[in-house]
Amino acid sequence: MRKLSTVLLLTLVSISFAHAQISIQQMRDESDRSVKKDPSDTLPRKWKTGGLYNLNFTQAALSNWSAGGDKSAISLSTLLSMYAFYQEGKNSWDNTLDMVYGLVSTTSLGTRKSDDRIDLLSKYGYDLGKKLFFSGLFNFRSQFTKGYSYPDANTKVLTSNFAAPAYVIFSLGMDYKPDNHHFSLFVSPATARWVIVNNDSLAKTSAYGVDSGKHSRFEFGAFSSITYNTVISKSTTYKSRLDLFSNYLRRPQDVSIYWTNILAVKVTRLISMSLSLDMIYDNDIKSVHENGTQGGPALQLKEVMGIGLAYKFDNKKKLPPKPPATYNPPE
Repeated sequence: MRKLSTVLLLTLVSISFAHAQISIQQMRDESDRSVKKDPSDTLPRKWKTGGLYNLNFTQAALSNWSAGGDKSAISLSTLLSMYAFYQEGKNSWDNTLDMVYGLVSTTSLGTRKSDDRIDLLSKYGYDLGKKLFFSGLFNFRSQFTKGYSYPDANTKVLTSNFAAPAYVIFSLGMDYKPDNHHFSLFVSPATARWVIVNNDSLAKTSAYGVDSGKHSRFEFGAFSSITYNTVISKSTTYKSRLDLFSNYLRRPQDVSIYWTNILAVKVTRLISMSLSLDMIYDNDIKSVHENGTQGGPALQLKEVMGIGLAYKFDNKKKLPPKPPATYNPPE
């Protein structure tokens, strides 16, 4: 755990340094560039919305292949990431929604889930000055369908389902946003969290730290969320979010970690490549051995890379075309 904390600290320092370098360069660029406002564009834009949809599909078939392998394999994964940011006066309201799902089907193993996530984050803030906001945060995180572990090819053990688990967070704290929506550091000493296991068979086994026979557990503690979004180049973007939670009511020294990273590279107008890396550590989530038995808590890692169709949408306002130049002959 100490090694993981050290890695996280070094990563955050690196991100902060890179963010500072980008901000300085942006200030230099702005100082060297004159800004001309279109006279017809007089209304301030309160909402900034957009998102990315990505669909990856792969297929393989083998016949009399001497190197070996399954006769057929198909994989499908999809990602929908949306945002809606509101800004008026001292009030701000940031909303993000990530939905991910993936399936893999092979001749020998059948169809299995490879990815599954729902993550809704909503944060309201009131500007106190000096880039500080007094903020309230809501977060819901779960998955769409049932998940299983596979002790062997003929056995599967239920490990998750929709709202089993689900994590619901309500938090009040301070939010530091030095440059609008690129970087945010939210810190709260007063956070309510519910761990929900809305499945009878999982609840009976005290899954995810919920007491046997119950379907939820209330926690109260400290919470921090760090988000970083940047445009590396015209075709490459990076998005990262790190959530940390310490439960005052039970082993506050055991900090729960949830970290997501997405790197997206646009190859053509409709084709892109994406790489995602997720890390989770929660002392109440037990690991599952290959034979299906439970072990102690362990760091969870998930890496997904794909190439496929992508569509990016936003609400950028298109300015009307400039009128044609007129020629005034000399008198």
